Amino acid sequence: MKRINENFFKLSANELAPKLLGKILCRRFDDGSVRKARIIETECYMGEIDSASHAYKGKTERNKIMFERGGVAYVYLCYGIHFLFNIVSGEAGSPEGVLIRGVEGAVGPGNVTRYFGIDKTFYGEDLKISNILWIEDDGAQPQINYKKRIGINYAKEIDQNRLWRFIAKDI
Repeated sequence: MKRINENFFKLSANELAPKLLGKILCRRFDDGSVRKARIIETECYMGEIDSASHAYKGKTERNKIMFERGGVAYVYLCYGIHFLFNIVSGEAGSPEGVLIRGVEGAVGPGNVTRYFGIDKTFYGEDLKISNILWIEDDGAQPQINYKKRIGINYAKEIDQNRLWRFIAKDI
């Protein structure tokens, strides 16, 4: 397996999200053990042009990491109970990101973060160089189902109807 490099994360979120399917999310714990799981579901958020994105109304203290260069973690607390893990994509200044919705063994974005022990302390973690959180590629290229995103009833109808949730269908 090889570690995903910087160029991969330069893709826009709608390109990166389906390409992350089949990749391996890796987490090293304090005791030195490493947990790995294949990514099976993602969603993309296209920044200031996407009313479902946290960056839709511009930069805030919460979302400022989304304006960084691709490959860093955007982790936030949802509904006061679930941490959600996103990967910032694209070039600096273009606030796009990909939500990791599911991995083998943990379906649902809150379950993913619990499974990997990802919390707010991972905000800004650089997946390109981190020794505690990274992504590997073993060459898997799953077939993809395209669906509407979940839990974005607040967004404009056009954004609610975009097929920006990607699910691996043959892994």
